[in-house]
Amino acid sequence: MNYASIRKMDISNGEGLGIALFVQGCPIHCKGCFNSSTWDPKGGKPFKSGDMLDLLFFADEPGIKRFSILGGEPLAEYNVEKIAEIIKCFRRHYGNEIKIWLYTGYTYENIMKKRLFSRDKEINKLRRSVIKNVDILVDGQYMEQLKDMNLKYRGSSNQRIIDVKKSTPRKVIKYIN
Repeated sequence: MNYASIRKMDISNGEGLGIALFVQGCPIHCKGCFNSSTWDPKGGKPFKSGDMLDLLFFADEPGIKRFSILGGEPLAEYNVEKIAEIIKCFRRHYGNEIKIWLYTGYTYENIMKKRLFSRDKEINKLRRSVIKNVDILVDGQYMEQLKDMNLKYRGSSNQRIIDVKKSTPRKVIKYIN
């Protein structure tokens, strides 16, 4: 997996002070995307073990309460395996002390109800595993016609901020309306 950048102090992509990982590569290509420079999966730089150590080091800073993963598309076939590893590593080190936020253009229902786009069942299984291990999911494609600059932590009104721990495949519980 390649990544575009790591922010060691982030206040834009989730509640409170956090760190953010911007993955490289997105097959969705939303019109008006604020981060189209992350679309090419070959762009950015390879994510290495030293980058994982950097994330853990940054997360140890006083006041850090959140780790956000966005992009690009974290659940793209070429990213999801590494994202699963990163989340497992974070959970091993921090348990639930640091909240994990994940942004995706896919919807919670399509991921959890196995209506996903990959013919590879293992990829779809990994996607569900990733979702089950995050705290907050910001889902849905950015839609330029629904752009709303007053929304917290998202760009268009179709996108939802979901409390994954309280939701089930049949009932979505929003964290923030």
